[in-house]
Amino acid sequence: MHLYRSILYMPGANVRAMAKAKQLDCDAVIFDLEDAVSPEGKVNARTQVVETVKAGGFGHRGLIVRVNGLDTPWGEQDIAACGNLALDAMLFPKIESAKQVHEIILHLERLSVRDLPIWLMVETPAGVLNLGDFAAHPRVQALVMGTSDLVTELRASHLPNRENIHYALQHCLLVARSAGKLIFDGVHLDFRNEDSFSAVCHAGRAMGFDGKTLIHPTQISQANQVFGYSEQAIALAHRLLEVWRAARAEGQGVAVLDGRLIENLHAAEAQRVVAFADALASRSPP
Repeated sequence: MHLYRSILYMPGANVRAMAKAKQLDCDAVIFDLEDAVSPEGKVNARTQVVETVKAGGFGHRGLIVRVNGLDTPWGEQDIAACGNLALDAMLFPKIESAKQVHEIILHLERLSVRDLPIWLMVETPAGVLNLGDFAAHPRVQALVMGTSDLVTELRASHLPNRENIHYALQHCLLVARSAGKLIFDGVHLDFRNEDSFSAVCHAGRAMGFDGKTLIHPTQISQANQVFGYSEQAIALAHRLLEVWRAARAEGQGVAVLDGRLIENLHAAEAQRVVAFADALASRSPP
């Protein structure tokens, strides 16, 4: 089980920033070749990302590269340069159709990149509305909300509580869960405002997001806390599974813990919490 509570974007044009990620407590890093890089810097950024990933040293952190779209002058070369790196996934921007996903997979297949999972950015109205057409593809591991672009495309405004895009977020969550995919919340641009970031994290966790994409290292700690599990929650999960297994051994379909009925769905959630705790404990000390 790989943890994705905190996923930090790092601009591919900034070698020092990418190297700094080796000391940060984020769960994953997205080396960005798209929005964070100017057109004239795309080729050099690609080279820097390849060299950075090959150099290694990122420990437990998941490594993802956000490439440019195939409809740009850089997309095909991004895939070719990064496809066989030691990555956990490749992230593709502005996906709106099953045709785009098919084209991406064809390019990966031509390069013999058959095992690398793909992540898809959902950041346009068409992407949100058509998500059910392509999210379930077996190569798709995760969906990433691009809330900044989505707000712009909607001609909307950035509201602190994001109530104006709740429908879009909840729709994407429903599709992700029905397809069995991970889904990560979009970035919070006002990174200096800790209170608003905390509120958005808690709201995103309450909706059901698996983690949060970030634009600044100061956001990591809060994201890890909100999208993780407390020691009390982990201890409760262990107790619940003990009671559940004992009830099953006695041939009972339900169990009781602290006066509450425990059913299959509660046991499944407790198993997920325990798997999270085990994955966190398995990491090497910093």
